[in-house]
Amino acid sequence: MIHTAHRTAWLRWLASEKRYGPNTLDAYERDLDDFSSYFISNRIAKDEPLSRQLFRGWLAQMASRKLARTTIARRVSSLRSFYRFCGRNQFFDVPDLGWLRAPKPPHAVPKSLSVDDAQALLQAIFNQRGADWIKKRDFAILILLYGAGLRISEALGLLRKDAPLGNWLRITGKGNKVRDVPVLKAASEAVDDYLAECPIDNGPNAALFLSSRGQTLGARAVQRLIETLRIDLNLPAHVTPHSLRHAFATHLLGNGGDLRAIQELLGHASLSTTQRYTHVDASHLIQVHRDTHPRARR
Repeated sequence: MIHTAHRTAWLRWLASEKRYGPNTLDAYERDLDDFSSYFISNRIAKDEPLSRQLFRGWLAQMASRKLARTTIARRVSSLRSFYRFCGRNQFFDVPDLGWLRAPKPPHAVPKSLSVDDAQALLQAIFNQRGADWIKKRDFAILILLYGAGLRISEALGLLRKDAPLGNWLRITGKGNKVRDVPVLKAASEAVDDYLAECPIDNGPNAALFLSSRGQTLGARAVQRLIETLRIDLNLPAHVTPHSLRHAFATHLLGNGGDLRAIQELLGHASLSTTQRYTHVDASHLIQVHRDTHPRARR
């Protein structure tokens, strides 16, 4: 059973030492509450020590409630973190918890979009209402996502002094990992066209992409743009700004791109992350085979 004083101390430690935000702390607290509820609903004694049988029973109960595997994995992680914290602070005797593991989440395959859909998405920007410089700004952003594989935060993090874009662009990504990505001529021209029309100049150290009020453009604005374009073009719900980054990788791979090179272009720390895109391309090949091979229809 989770004692209130121990839980409070753990949450305080997560907030002060781990710097977790309110939403994360709230989720972790709910995770422990769920484990405590399992004790109550099954009339388990409060002083019952954590055992494999008890843990497996909790896993089975969560599975019977049809909780997502990602939710179950987070709850197990929360429980493991809590018990390790209690052990380090000698609140009570904590046995070896090497067996305390969550079921593996399903293998997530990135959802991309076709070359034609990506092109349609880019061209549809100019059919939207609004000022020409706004349309050119949006086009420049999306062509950087699709043409250079940038994350939305990386594109919006560019500064005015980064333009005009050269043949290469230095990007600081997740974990402050720096990478150099080649820039398509179409992307550099799109940025030039945007800057030529943009009526606002906040100086070289200001954001490259600005809102109509002259503020740094936020990610939500780009997400809303994609939502509007997706609905107009009747594209699948999975089409988001990030799916353009997926499209960048899968289209390179589908045209013979080297997996290691694509890893570097995307800024992935592990090749296994990039290898997910091979499954996307393989599924495309299977579909082509089924649609075109004369024996496939038997």
